[in-house]
Parts: sequence; C-alpha cells; structure tokens
Amino acid sequence: MTTKEVFHGVPGILRPFKEYIEKKGLKKGDQVVYYGVPGTCTPFVELLGFAIRSLELEQVFVPMIDEGKARTIHHISDIGMQAGSPPVSLKPKAIVIMGGLSMPNVPVQAEQVKEVIERHRDTPVIGVCFMHMFEKAGWLSKVRFDCLIDANIDPVEVIKNT
Repeated sequence: MTTKEVFHGVPGILRPFKEYIEKKGLKKGDQVVYYGVPGTCTPFVELLGFAIRSLELEQVFVPMIDEGKARTIHHISDIGMQAGSPPVSLKPKAIVIMGGLSMPNVPVQAEQVKEVIERHRDTPVIGVCFMHMFEKAGWLSKVRFDCLIDANIDPVEVIKNT
C-alpha cells in the first residue's frame, strides 16, 4: 500500500527523511550515499545530512553518478555538514537520489541511475526532489523509490528596495 503524507517547509523535508532512515535500522558506521549534481544538490545533501548527524552514520556524496569522485560528509561544529576525504569504500545501506540529476541539461539518464541502484542490490532508495522533477523527467516509471520526498518551493518572492 502506498502512503502519502503532506508536510510544510524545510522541516517537512528533513523530519520524514530522518524518520525513514531511523526506521531502516541502520547502525553506527553504516553508509548513506547521496547521488546528485555538484553545487545544485550539495546544499540540500548537507541539509539532509545535518538532519541525521546524530545517528552516527557514514555519509557520502557522489557527484553525478561518478563513484570514483565520492567524498565523505562530516559535521563541523558551528558550521554544518562539509565534504571531506574520499570514503574507504562504497557500501551503502541507503541510497539517496537527488532530483537535480533528472533536470534538463544534466548528462545523467534514469537508466544510468537504475544501473547504480542495481549495483547496490537490496538497498533502500530514497528520492529527494523539488517541483515534481522526477515526475516531469519521466523517472518515476523507470527508477524505483522506496521513499520519495517531493517538495515545492513556489512561489519564490523577491523584494527589492530600488
């Protein structure tokens, strides 16, 4: 059965993410591996990572789907989450696919992401996107998400004093 819940704001993204990770029963040192677009997805990965920092998991960011360029993500007091050294190995216990990968002009196809997921069999897959990006890109019929967090950031109001 599929369950849909509606939340609001940044906590509406982070709390369900943390709850999902907690329910998976990951243990200290287990890996959560995020795949996303450098720059665009990185701040959102840092937010997600910050939400689960107390779980003492190893968190890793993979730019695009190039696992050879993976970097661990560490909590720095008074700063937040920051990229660090390469991980010793990649053995995800949870995979997070960021919606930026499905955006137009990003050279990653759903089939490539599916291949990454298949390499790490029996690993829960979480999708995190904004503005229905996975749906718009046609990825929902190609990539299996065990949990999908789809947030809206509309409208964006800009107020300027001229």
